[in-house]
Amino acid sequence: MNRPTTQKKDTMKAITQERYGLSGVLRLDEIDKPVPGDDEVLVRVRAASVNHGDLATITGVPYLGRLVFGLPTPKQKVPGRDIAGEVEAVGRNVTRLRPGDEVYVEVNGGGFAEYVRVPEDLPCPKPANLTFEQAAAVPCAGNTALHGLRDRGGIKAGQKVLINGASGGVGTFAVQIAASYGAEVTGVCSTRNMELVRSLGADHVVDYTREDFTRSGRRYDLIFDLAGNHSLSDCRRALSPGGTLVLSSSKGGRFFGPVLRLLGALVLAPFVRQNLRPCMAMRSRESLVDLKDLIESGRITPAVEKTYPLSELPEAMRYFSEEHARAKIVITV
Repeated sequence: MNRPTTQKKDTMKAITQERYGLSGVLRLDEIDKPVPGDDEVLVRVRAASVNHGDLATITGVPYLGRLVFGLPTPKQKVPGRDIAGEVEAVGRNVTRLRPGDEVYVEVNGGGFAEYVRVPEDLPCPKPANLTFEQAAAVPCAGNTALHGLRDRGGIKAGQKVLINGASGGVGTFAVQIAASYGAEVTGVCSTRNMELVRSLGADHVVDYTREDFTRSGRRYDLIFDLAGNHSLSDCRRALSPGGTLVLSSSKGGRFFGPVLRLLGALVLAPFVRQNLRPCMAMRSRESLVDLKDLIESGRITPAVEKTYPLSELPEAMRYFSEEHARAKIVITV
């Protein structure tokens, strides 16, 4: 008697986690390949990149984030937000994309894998002049920089703009975006990153190991604070009387992260002449389209420090967390 055969499901390689932490919680696994819904596309991931948001979802720090990420263990078993790749398949209601299209997008987890399914309305065509590795470095950091400077900061040509944390993932985009608007850009970074920040278009570079920009006596029309290493009062001292301080730091305590600092700015804002504005960038296809235009016109270029294969994501996360990584860390898939 012949036994019925069971067809093996399509599988894929992915990084999975069952608990929070950094050391020993990430593993390369073989899991089911996702199937796109009617309004979704399946993307074959060619590259992904590492962000502070990934570090938060993997480690569960700040603890407040676990209310969203999952209690007591992560709801999303495959981390990863920024990806670039090719559309593999589309749902039956999808009309804007088709198999073979090259796209880049910020997803809501699942990016550190060979395939990820994405709502049709999120992916944007990949900038034609970028590799997949370069394109994967853009979505989250580029969107945050654009939102912080343009939408929250109201940047204008001729303004004096300071980027505190200019050599990080968001900072390297922010310097270039500010320069593309015709601002006079000052970047704050460590000694080893000064040449990088100059090469991105900064007119002036402050080495924070030797000089405190909040005590230099210089004033700026717009400060984009990505480092979170100065108090609100110190940052305001470096602002012009009607200047704008945009706050987008990931730093803070293990329980609340940057939330208390952002709330402090909101409470203080009605009582001061200066503009104090927290920056919480949301996923946006429109921003990716704008970034694509900036990239293809040559006004911004992703800065990538290191590239790791998917199997070495645990080491990439360790480096990102412990070694004061600059620019972007990219994962090839």
